[in-house]
Amino acid sequence: MMQRTHFQVDPTLASLLGENYRSSEYALKELIDNAWDADATSVSIRLPNPLTSDPLIIQDNGTGMTERELTQEYLVIASSRFTRKGDRTPLKNRMVKGRKGIGKFAGLLAANVMEIETSARGKTTRLRIIKEDLLKSSDDLESIDIPYETELCPEEHHGTQIVLTDLNQSLAFPDPDLLKKILILEYGRQADFQIYVNNSCLDIDDIPGTTFTEEIKLPHCGDINLRFIVADGNKALKQSGIALRVNGKIVGIPKYFGLDEDDEIPSKLARRIYGEIEANGLEPDVTADWGAIIENSIAFQEIKEHVYPILRSSVESVYKQDVSLQKARLQKQINRELQRLPEYKRNFAEKALEKVLLKFYGENESKISAIISVILEAFEKDEYWIVLKAIDDSRRSDVETFAEALETFGLLDMALIVTQAQRRMQFLDELDDLSHQNETLEKNHAQST
Repeated sequence: MMQRTHFQVDPTLASLLGENYRSSEYALKELIDNAWDADATSVSIRLPNPLTSDPLIIQDNGTGMTERELTQEYLVIASSRFTRKGDRTPLKNRMVKGRKGIGKFAGLLAANVMEIETSARGKTTRLRIIKEDLLKSSDDLESIDIPYETELCPEEHHGTQIVLTDLNQSLAFPDPDLLKKILILEYGRQADFQIYVNNSCLDIDDIPGTTFTEEIKLPHCGDINLRFIVADGNKALKQSGIALRVNGKIVGIPKYFGLDEDDEIPSKLARRIYGEIEANGLEPDVTADWGAIIENSIAFQEIKEHVYPILRSSVESVYKQDVSLQKARLQKQINRELQRLPEYKRNFAEKALEKVLLKFYGENESKISAIISVILEAFEKDEYWIVLKAIDDSRRSDVETFAEALETFGLLDMALIVTQAQRRMQFLDELDDLSHQNETLEKNHAQST
């Protein structure tokens, strides 16, 4: 039987009408967030092929909505589930993502028609929202008639399906690879929330970057599988690090296994790592709440000792490649600056520049360019060249020699500061003398001209 309902407008709508989404992929993520809030364990997204009229379909097995929930809660614009029912979901105690009450309509960014079919407690409810009707009635949303129908369904049926049709032709069709990347970074650690895009389950390979895998057999822990990716670009990943998975469950928070404490590995690079270690042999050492591994676990210490060098070697290979590319982009400036130096200084200067590029990995290239200029300018001064060479040579010698070189560097710095101060004082003294001479007074200068 066909019935009618209306939008119900919450007073906070006015402050939210100006908000939008940066792309259709991010808009679709809002609909996946709704499935998360509905305690779904599985979500299927079927994207249409480009240049077709096929629908875009999102289906989840969450709790679904009753007729009353759909008409009296869902259609209350700008009224979020978080506000109505708290910050945790009832079945899985998940942190609620929907906060503003407008994400449910995010599909209308990508399409002009959104059809909702939801089942809960023995009844299925269907309705259709047409974007054009909303735009025509922007001043009076409550006057829009929204036909809906209900029918009986088996009690065990639950979940929601959203069908988007008449896709927005002014936007590019949703990109499955970009959508996967967005979703894997948000939900990739969730063991009880599987997402399928065009029948393909989200996987670590959906993050663009270099993938590494290792299978290791350890005396105390047995077989472990290490799989991780060093993501492209310089941005840190959300939930970066290596997660421990024991018998299908994630234990604790992702870790870097000592990589974050390595002075030679930039922190920005460590935060581009995303992966997992599958180690079922750790189960006896997992705490009762599955929140951590017992600190003095011999098996876990064994894993750390074997995983760290693998991570370091793999990350370093990507790291050096990135630095080489960065150096290639700056090579013209480097060559020009090196030509100003005597031949006997160039080799040492190039080594110093390598260290600068490593030290400032991921920084803005204009900043690195300025640092290169300062470093090479220092090499032009013989005093600094001598001391810097002594410091570099002493690193392969004893601590006392290194300390002496550092002391010399400090004394040289002090000497140069004193020299500069003396020259400034001399300048001020001479300026003072000039100011007291009659021939330098402004009035006399004006008269003479």
